[in-house]
Amino acid sequence: MILTGDINLMNVDDPAVPFARVQDEFSAADIVFSNLECCLYDPPRGRATESEGFFASPAIGGEALRRAGIAAVGVANNVNYGDDAITASIARLNALGIPHTGAGANAAAARAPVIVERGGIRYGFLQRSSVYWPTNHEAGANSTGIAVIRAHTAYQVPMHKTRPEIPPMNRPGIPPVIITWADPDYLRDFAGDIAALRARADVVVASCHWGLHKEVLGYMREIGRAAIDAGADLVIGHGPHYSLPVEVYRGKAIFYGLGSFSFHTGHGGRRHGDWIGMMANVTLAGRAVAGAGFRFVRHNVGNETVLCRLADERAEFDDVRARSAQYGTRFDERDDEVVIELASGTGA
Repeated sequence: MILTGDINLMNVDDPAVPFARVQDEFSAADIVFSNLECCLYDPPRGRATESEGFFASPAIGGEALRRAGIAAVGVANNVNYGDDAITASIARLNALGIPHTGAGANAAAARAPVIVERGGIRYGFLQRSSVYWPTNHEAGANSTGIAVIRAHTAYQVPMHKTRPEIPPMNRPGIPPVIITWADPDYLRDFAGDIAALRARADVVVASCHWGLHKEVLGYMREIGRAAIDAGADLVIGHGPHYSLPVEVYRGKAIFYGLGSFSFHTGHGGRRHGDWIGMMANVTLAGRAVAGAGFRFVRHNVGNETVLCRLADERAEFDDVRARSAQYGTRFDERDDEVVIELASGTGA
């Protein structure tokens, strides 16, 4: 199984290009799941596209996904925005026969998982976003939108010296400690949806759009661990365009940030170059997850996603390894792949 981070196909003009250099890996996998961080939608003339929504050509973007053989996508993220855009994008995915999870005509449709069967194994996916717009973006009981897990932020004066770099309280101007947590009602519903999917699928993947820069915030760990506790076999995160740490919790991997996988154009029409990402590889023994690892990928100036030599990404890997070590996670290197030691990490 291959799992990827953000795919944004804005301004792609040739559907054969974006995934050409990872096609062999995709074809060899039993199933590929990705976060689709754009809507397959042609906006009406005069509509602004530089703020909330990322809109890709339904014809070209859809054909790129079809050619790549991506089996299913998550669409709960901060740029799948606007009733018309979401509805049109879902219709295009349906026409292509690409299952999707995370958005819909109402909250029930947006929260619904997808199950894809390959080789007699049922793979279940569901996606949520904690990064979204307050302007009618969350799906409601009778309104189109995405499935979300609300998270909250508080700013606390540091009462205790919990970290060496925090100065004592008698210093004027001391910065606050930022605390985040998942809304308990949303977290309970998320766990319930995972438990229900666990009863229907052999392998369960929870996909979460979240994060800020390179930090793993408290609410992210709370959601990731709750997903595992509820029955998920692994968790993938995406949103920040960085490679984030990996935590092994109860013997299961939480990828806090897979970064970018194919990201041609972003906010304000800016073209992006060689952003880093991680392509997660997951192996099964029978119907159970037996191994997990990743390869680094970059997005080159030719708009191709390319696999990286690990020797060329030592600084990136050393950073991921050091930050993952905070959770007890250990890695092995096998040529250009990083293998996660699932017996390491936290939890029972």
